[in-house]
Amino acid sequence: MPPSLGGGRRVRVDGEILGVAYNLRDFLEFVRRAGLDPDMVNVVDEDFIEWRGGGPDVW
Repeated sequence: MPPSLGGGRRVRVDGEILGVAYNLRDFLEFVRRAGLDPDMVNVVDEDFIEWRGGGPDVW
């Protein structure tokens, strides 16, 4: 989802909303909670992550 007017992005995994990330560190914490190793996640891999309204640098 694109960044909201108040800041942050809604994070979904397999259609389930996990919460709102306000920066890349928050996003990677949701990735970890979803059972993935954040160190192995390439945040610019468009086959893995669908960024809306800008890439991982837009919050």
